[in-house]
Amino acid sequence: MQTQQPDNQKNLLIAIVLSIVVLLGWQLLFGPPMPQPQQAESPAPTETVPTPGAAPEAPGMASSATPGVAPTREAALALSPRVTIDTPSVRGSIALKGGRIDDLVLKRYRETVDPNSPNIILLSPAEGPKAYFAEYGWVAPSGSSVALPGKDTVWQVESGTTLTPSTPVTLVWDNGQGLTFRRTISIDHNYMFKVVDLVENKSGADVTLYPYARLHREGTPHVQGFYILHEGLIGVLGENGLEEITYSDALKQGGGATVNNAVGGWLGITDKYWAATLIPNQKVAYNARMMGLPANGGQPESYQTDYLLPATVIPAGGQSQTEGMLFAGAREVGTVQSYADTYGIKQFDLLIDWGWFYFITKPLYYLINWFYGLLGNFGLAILAVTVVVKALFFPLANKSYESMAKMKKLQPEMERIRDRYKDDRMRQQQELMALYQKEKINPLAGCLPILIQIPVFFALYKVLFVSIDMRHAPFFGWIKDLSAPDPTSIFNLFGLLPFSVPEFLHIGAWPIIMGITMWLQMQLNPQQPDPMQQKIFNWMPVLFTFLLAAFPAGLVIYWAWNNVLSLAQQWLIMKRQGVEVPIGANLKRNFAPILRLVSRKAK
Repeated sequence: MQTQQPDNQKNLLIAIVLSIVVLLGWQLLFGPPMPQPQQAESPAPTETVPTPGAAPEAPGMASSATPGVAPTREAALALSPRVTIDTPSVRGSIALKGGRIDDLVLKRYRETVDPNSPNIILLSPAEGPKAYFAEYGWVAPSGSSVALPGKDTVWQVESGTTLTPSTPVTLVWDNGQGLTFRRTISIDHNYMFKVVDLVENKSGADVTLYPYARLHREGTPHVQGFYILHEGLIGVLGENGLEEITYSDALKQGGGATVNNAVGGWLGITDKYWAATLIPNQKVAYNARMMGLPANGGQPESYQTDYLLPATVIPAGGQSQTEGMLFAGAREVGTVQSYADTYGIKQFDLLIDWGWFYFITKPLYYLINWFYGLLGNFGLAILAVTVVVKALFFPLANKSYESMAKMKKLQPEMERIRDRYKDDRMRQQQELMALYQKEKINPLAGCLPILIQIPVFFALYKVLFVSIDMRHAPFFGWIKDLSAPDPTSIFNLFGLLPFSVPEFLHIGAWPIIMGITMWLQMQLNPQQPDPMQQKIFNWMPVLFTFLLAAFPAGLVIYWAWNNVLSLAQQWLIMKRQGVEVPIGANLKRNFAPILRLVSRKAK
């Protein structure tokens, strides 16, 4: 390895200092998300329906505030008569005013790890704060005077008093012009609604209508994913493939998406763990839109995904029926995959964001889940997966550690070469390379153990971040949520001192364990020929301790356990090669000043 010149050493030192400053700044600005204050309550939107032409559009976005809006979600729910929803997975209600699915709470998930914290609220009514609802309806051709159900239409319950997996609910509305509209809503045990709209025509003339469905959301939620996970508008629109639009992009001019005559797919809005998606009939062509509307006139920004089906003609004395589905719930891998297979929903599995390296991330998820089934703890499952990964890379890591052990053994000879040719850098490098070739040593072998685990590291990070299975999953002791950072901090003695620590100084117990194991492992590596390079290696454990402190605890536990296994493997190889294990000597040398100071104080 080439020795660096003094100017290069200085530049490298500056680069390291700047890297640490950037790291601390990043953690300060973009560290683990803090609990967000309650979003300011805002008025519900009014809806505008564009003047339909030959091919009308679904109802448009909100454009102005409506006076007299309910101040709370509970008050908004009370503005309409309702039909209760109650299943093993969700509870809520359907608003008879507008016939909307606008009240949905997830029974199995809570806001925090505290079992007494509120359940996750997914959908909320338009008349209250944080409106988020699904709506189905019809649009008439231009010039038509037919009365259609709208946002203020109050439907009647024809059958069913509570929507459960075994009891669907049918709503009915008569427009007084010979058309009777019936909406039958059913739900399974998880998160899939089925909406069947039937129109019966007794008007004496044929009627043409365009069925539509839309999801509407008011306000921008707190985004946690940054670049590792998509949050916002999402869908697979026919042959166009996966479409992902962030909230910020959707608000830009032309930032949405419009696709005509798509066949198959789905579209909706996704958060980190939850999603709501519209699923049209997979064999019928449809026009789809994904869009955002900036805040205006005191009304917050809003987002919408919708689809419009082709014209359906209801003959005089006849009837016509359309159906669609609505997924509204948790993005559970098994549940989403089951829906994709059961209903033949095109690429519905892409609702789970496995990322570019899905070929590593997805198998890793299933492996962790399999071990969880055996061990009953996701933390133990991660430890077991680490052993499997180490076993897979064992031959490659073995060669690397053997090469490092040989370099350690040749350290005295390498020092003699450096002393002999200290004034001739070119000759020094030539002699060192000749020694490497003679002993069949790769001087870069020390980087290999770290490099080969980087893809697994990022894949595991993705699994921990994306998978809802590990949300609020405990390990042992103080780790109550493997998907969140270690909550302790050394700066208040892990909670013994009665004050809170700034987020960017949360250096917990597990990151410190990881840093110590990393430092111990690096003591087994050969000394670098350049003092500056050696200082970099000495400071790397400190840098990684700060870096990983903000990462999910499960990832830090994985890295620490991986270090322990690597330590054991490297120590055995060094013993086999007849190389002295230097950890004890290095500990004594590095901590000698502290030991001398303690000794003097004791005397």
